[in-house]
Amino acid sequence: MFETHWGLPVVGYLFLAGVGSGALAVSASVLLRGGAGGFAHKHFQIARYGALLAPLPLIIGTGMIIFELGTFHAAIEHGEFWLLFRWINLFMTVNLSPMNLGSWALALCIIASVVYAYTFWSSDAKPGDKLSSLRRGIAWINVPLGISVAVYTGVMLGAMPSRPFWNSPVLPLIFLMSALSTGVAGILLLKAVLDYKGADDKELMDPSGYLLSASDTILIGFEILAIFLFLMFAHLTIGASAEAVSIILAGGSLAVVFWIGVFLIGLVVPGFIELWYVVPQLIYKRPYKIPRHVEIIICAVVLLGAFLLRYVVVIAGQITGPVGI
Repeated sequence: MFETHWGLPVVGYLFLAGVGSGALAVSASVLLRGGAGGFAHKHFQIARYGALLAPLPLIIGTGMIIFELGTFHAAIEHGEFWLLFRWINLFMTVNLSPMNLGSWALALCIIASVVYAYTFWSSDAKPGDKLSSLRRGIAWINVPLGISVAVYTGVMLGAMPSRPFWNSPVLPLIFLMSALSTGVAGILLLKAVLDYKGADDKELMDPSGYLLSASDTILIGFEILAIFLFLMFAHLTIGASAEAVSIILAGGSLAVVFWIGVFLIGLVVPGFIELWYVVPQLIYKRPYKIPRHVEIIICAVVLLGAFLLRYVVVIAGQITGPVGI
């Protein structure tokens, strides 16, 4: 059995970076698409939830990866607290390495997300207010930035040819779909908690949730397709990829976590539940109605599945071991 050097802090970083970047890209897209209209001006409120959510997981996740890379441990062990800032060396040069480009993209994404959240911070924020131009301008930047960070979390692992489980061009696509899906789930979760005004748990959600639920259903479908392509690529590639990916197939040590936790609970179950509520509006034009507690459960299992996905990928890439290049 191979030793694992990356543990829960890296898993947490990949998960939180995905949630933050996904929420940022989704929020900016909704704002640019809907503006002041749509669902009785609810586009703006949805964008606001995403804007206020995005910076926190991005900042916490970045702190976790700095902690895991040994900077914190070295500073405490040797009493040299300047080591806490050693990560700044990543920004001293600009090159085409995935780590360097990803570090710049992450830093810019955090800055842009904070500025974007500021434009929504006031309780009086509304379409056409004095920060409207800045809000829309930064939204145009946040869409590619959010997507870049979501993709980078997969590229960072996929750029390691000596790790056959990670070395797949499909991995960034899986992480992108998962990040956007968790971004939607995070926004829906805030909406379910903060928009709820009734005392009865059976009170129905605002119909504006249809936009996000329908989008999440599509994203889950694309994520399932990306996982299928990931498995197919591994089996069709000459080398150790097929052997490495067997760890998540039947009999593999991570098979139960992947197929039950990630695939069934995190993707299939929420996907079918969302379809149950989305299809009547999509086909029969009936009002979109979903109980608040169901909305919360869907969001929770999507987020859980996304976390387990990162866990499986990080651990599987290490315990399947390196190979010669």
